Amino acid sequence: MAALLSTSLAGKVAIVTGSSRSIGAAVAKQLGLNGCNVVVNYVNDSAAADTVVSEIKAQNTGGNAIAVKADASTLDGGKSLIDAAVRTYGKLDILILSAGLMGSKPLADTDEAFFDAHILANVKAPLFTAKAAAAIMPAGGRIIFFSSSLTGSTTVLPNALSYVASKGAIEQISRVLAKDLGARGLTVNTISPGPVDTTLFRAGKPEHIIKMIASQNPNNRLGQPEDIAPVVAFVASPAAQWVNGQNIRINGGFVV
Repeated sequence: MAALLSTSLAGKVAIVTGSSRSIGAAVAKQLGLNGCNVVVNYVNDSAAADTVVSEIKAQNTGGNAIAVKADASTLDGGKSLIDAAVRTYGKLDILILSAGLMGSKPLADTDEAFFDAHILANVKAPLFTAKAAAAIMPAGGRIIFFSSSLTGSTTVLPNALSYVASKGAIEQISRVLAKDLGARGLTVNTISPGPVDTTLFRAGKPEHIIKMIASQNPNNRLGQPEDIAPVVAFVASPAAQWVNGQNIRINGGFVV
């Protein structure tokens, strides 16, 4: 009989892009709780990143953390995060690409710059960061992209064009990389949250729209970052070795 696999991340090293706040911060703290050493990424808010680092260390579960400033929407930013992980911890086991751009414009207002910014932040930079990470990851490594349950929702709003297009692209990239990198013992999966109550989600939305979206969930509420983080930590763990090429929607029944 095969031994049971652990959800512990003790001794593992992870990068979580966009992890100074919101879902990324919750994921970083959950990984730390499971014993992981985490590279906490921020762009501007060093104080928020330092708070996440402090909270991870205060959990006293063996996980350590450092804060690294880098723009994860650029190829150079992704490379600098990988360099920091290797320089500090000597390796990289887990890459979680939670940073992203979520703009809202209908087709009539969408120009090339707006569309290109979404493709760069949500598709190109995560892909090439994953490529650089995969080159140094050992067997058992985990790459986790982030999409959105909106790619499967009939209630998607018309101003979500660029965002949903970019997230649909990353879902397909994840499927193909699962076959490509799976041969080396790496897994590649996508996490697709439903509406989560974050600053990014609320930006530009009037309160009646937010309430309308919340009402579409059976629980009549928005998700919270803490609803997402435990599932991400599981997918990153040794226990998830047979989960590969999957799009895991965490939305409380918003999309079924």
